[in-house]
Amino acid sequence: MHPLQCVLQAQRCLRWGPLTSVSWLLLRTCRAHSGVRSSAGPSPERRQEDGVWKDFSSRLATGPTFQHFLRSASVPQEKPSTPDVEDPPPYLTVDDLLGRQRKVYLETYGCQMNVNDTEIAWSILQKSGYLRTSNLQEADVVLLVTCSIREKAEQTIWNRLHQLKSLKSKRLRSRVPLRIGILGCMAERLKEEILNREKTVDILAGPDAYRDLPRLLAVAESGQKAANVLLSMDETYADVLPVQMSPSATSAFVSIMRGCDNMCSYCVVPFTRGRERSRPVASILEEVRKLSEQGLKEVTLLGQNVNSFRDNSEVQFNNAVSTNLSRGFSTNYKAKQGGLRFAYLLDQVSRIDPEMRIRFTSPHPKDFPDEVLQLIHERDNICKQIHLPAQSGSSRVLEAMRRGYSREAYVELIHHIRESIPGVSLSSDFIAGFCGETEEDHLQTVSLLQEVQYNTGFLFAYSMRQKTRAYHRLKDDIPEEVKLRRLEELITVFREEATKANKTFVGCTQLVLVEGLSKRSATDLYGRNDGNLKVIFPDVAMEDVTNPGLRVQAQPGDYVLVKITSASSQTLKGHVLCRTTLKDSAAYC
Repeated sequence: MHPLQCVLQAQRCLRWGPLTSVSWLLLRTCRAHSGVRSSAGPSPERRQEDGVWKDFSSRLATGPTFQHFLRSASVPQEKPSTPDVEDPPPYLTVDDLLGRQRKVYLETYGCQMNVNDTEIAWSILQKSGYLRTSNLQEADVVLLVTCSIREKAEQTIWNRLHQLKSLKSKRLRSRVPLRIGILGCMAERLKEEILNREKTVDILAGPDAYRDLPRLLAVAESGQKAANVLLSMDETYADVLPVQMSPSATSAFVSIMRGCDNMCSYCVVPFTRGRERSRPVASILEEVRKLSEQGLKEVTLLGQNVNSFRDNSEVQFNNAVSTNLSRGFSTNYKAKQGGLRFAYLLDQVSRIDPEMRIRFTSPHPKDFPDEVLQLIHERDNICKQIHLPAQSGSSRVLEAMRRGYSREAYVELIHHIRESIPGVSLSSDFIAGFCGETEEDHLQTVSLLQEVQYNTGFLFAYSMRQKTRAYHRLKDDIPEEVKLRRLEELITVFREEATKANKTFVGCTQLVLVEGLSKRSATDLYGRNDGNLKVIFPDVAMEDVTNPGLRVQAQPGDYVLVKITSASSQTLKGHVLCRTTLKDSAAYC
């Protein structure tokens, strides 16, 4: 092998470590594969060189072999469940990887997946001996878990880094320097651009590199920059039990899969979070059981495309059964077969604790076969609320977005869901001003909002992202002022229609899971109903259905029945009737 090929091979295999570590590999590999041989006896110079080489090679005996660089690629996904610290890379000791009670301050931006990522990252750091702090001023490490879905989300992080710069400058004069890290999607999308643009940042860790945080921080402690933004085809953190950020929380997020294969033309997620891969069902059920034992009353199953879940870890289930899609929907990828699907997982999760509510987000409309809808209808503890991202009401724009359905197919699915699950609450996502969107396309989206009457909506102006298909093949030709005007029109129509939809709850009794005191009134409590709408009601004594004659005050985590007296586009208000259980509430709702 030519020495240059050795260098390239080493670079491809490099997973961790300074360049000095690479040199050990190069010396071994290039000498072994150079193919240089001499037919004559060695010259004096050669003998001297060999003497030096033998001395040097003896010192390299404890250095990393080629297998060190292949280790993570050759070891199966299954990780040890013990909290022991993994073997360190050759240039660090086990002690180097320990946090030594340094304090970590975590900030989370973006979606629910980032909330769950924060819990995973903290679980890993906690096991390495770091402490958590909610006081920025006393932090030794500041980690920002970031979002890249829109330009505004990234600008928020740049602004935050600017604010942190002065804090870090003050720390430079102290005995303990401040280390700052960027985690998640922004680290994955921009990579070294962050380090080049913002010298404040010490470490970068992509969504699949959280296990590497102790090493990255150890390298940063030596004054170097450290980064791991490698995407994985199999990392799901199945063996990492997330640590809840709020000990008093009544609900939790459980990540069941990562990545996305849909490749919608506007979306950067496949490039920041990689391809779809699902956790083994057994690990998910174990996590949900532990949350139930802790007393949590609600679990939300998470994934970028949550209802495309497919566990292929059990060989006996890898049969040739094809995926059932919603009628009239298609995929941008080859049809997948086999594995334990979302309906099976949802069934098993809902059986763990009849008093625990189950939600899931964010789904794709294509993955709602009848068996999923039937299960939601039958199980009292699976919430009758479905997020159904439409993105646009125009079939022409949907085709440009590569969504895999027409407006007509989407509306037919809406009707089918409402027939299958009476009283279901619906939410959706919409993008205003996508590439090539005409006024007629925009008005079709307006009419879809009016036709469906969603209970909840998430609406945004289009923000082009690098690497996406739209970036390479389409033109961001809608002026910003037009995007904003269309967005305001969509928001106005959504609020009008949501108000109408939510007013149908007035006079009805709703089961509400109490979350805490209302932010606007110290005399009110708030919680969420089955449809995930916020419900506000007075904090007064009430009857306890399970203990007749006993009057109690509702606490976070309690189920209460509330009779709704008024509604807006975002909240319901009412008066509380009693404290109950999920099972007993069926007789009242």
